[in-house]
Amino acid sequence: MFSRGARWRVGAPAVAVGVVLALGACAGQGTSGSSEGDGATAGGTTTLTFWHGMTGPDGPAVQQVIDAFNASQDEIKVEAEPMPWDVLYQKVLTSVSTPNGPDIIAMSSSNVPQYAGKGALATTDDFYASSTYMDTSPIADTAIGASVFQGANYGVPFNISTMMLYWNKDLFAAAGLDPEVPPATWDEFEAMAEKLTIDENGDGKPEQYAIAMADSATIPTYQPLLWNNGGGVVNAEGTTSIVDSPESIEALEYWVSLLRDKKVSPIGLAGADADKLFQTEKAAMEIVGPWMTTGFEEAGIDFGLARPFAGPTGQDTLADVVSLTLNANVTDAEKDAAYTFFAYWNSVEGQTTWANGSGFPALRTDIPAADLTNKYSSIFGSAELLDNSQVYLAGVPNAGTITDSIFYPALQRVLNGDGTVPEVFGQASKDIQAAIDKG
Repeated sequence: MFSRGARWRVGAPAVAVGVVLALGACAGQGTSGSSEGDGATAGGTTTLTFWHGMTGPDGPAVQQVIDAFNASQDEIKVEAEPMPWDVLYQKVLTSVSTPNGPDIIAMSSSNVPQYAGKGALATTDDFYASSTYMDTSPIADTAIGASVFQGANYGVPFNISTMMLYWNKDLFAAAGLDPEVPPATWDEFEAMAEKLTIDENGDGKPEQYAIAMADSATIPTYQPLLWNNGGGVVNAEGTTSIVDSPESIEALEYWVSLLRDKKVSPIGLAGADADKLFQTEKAAMEIVGPWMTTGFEEAGIDFGLARPFAGPTGQDTLADVVSLTLNANVTDAEKDAAYTFFAYWNSVEGQTTWANGSGFPALRTDIPAADLTNKYSSIFGSAELLDNSQVYLAGVPNAGTITDSIFYPALQRVLNGDGTVPEVFGQASKDIQAAIDKG
């Protein structure tokens, strides 16, 4: 068990969040992304196709802002096409080169480098260059900087979110634990997990798990665990793989043992599976973002929220920035229309509607807390949480490949007993370095 004294450390990788989170691939070039070819209808309205992955309980809040924008003027119409994130990333590669492809694509900032590096995205530096569209100074610098790649910005903030520990108070109470006190450290988690993992018939397949931890098609769940033991996937500069460092290996071995040997979570969960496990009260805890608050409430779960438990050297959590990006082949008129929509999304009105409807923190720092009626916006936007959060692989080339094609397959191998952590992640580290160097 871990019981070393904690010390604060801004771990790797990349960007620390100081003031105030979606998944990846690569892309190519093509023709205009407008469904009308030039984005204009017969009536002179510029129609923009907008792809995003907000298909959960947060989806209606996105549409609410879009509807308000469309109703506010008659020159631009945004048509949203929501789809699961993994489907979105698979489709973008081929769709940006077709007349029916998207004009606007929401994507996690960790995926921006791959698409931008292939020439699939237009730069958005001109959005920030003047106050033509909006004054961007109230928007969190971290959210703006998350989409920078090789000195150019390829996005405008769509949302920022921190991850928190959800725990089921009823399951805690049934296990003889204080329902108001979640684990604050790895040691406390391990001790509580023993009581919360229930295998009544002893068949090795618990009827109830301590936690739902996804190892594919998910937000980075395991990577912050490495940060909080002094390790990470890449270094702070995003130039060197450190997934085989002693600190990273130690953290991986600890958590792999908890899952594989103590069965605190099922192996082979995708993100949606983990959400369902918690929502159906078959898991007592989950680390996930604000988009699940509505779904868990509707399921009647009596849950609490807390900072994810601290590791031996820190207590950083994951922050994800999703950016609004542009098909590289949009026309000047389409770009102008998109920028007008981006400005509305990030306006006081847009962000107040978004935060109140979704529970995400507002992107603007000038919206009074009293104006936010959704209690989760302030919880997920608390200074303590945000000041100790990191964006994963922001600005790192081939971030999607590193996560989906290298890290998660390696993790799945060791969870399934196919090789030791040092062996598997030693090779994974070499593969990650090659992906970084390939650029």
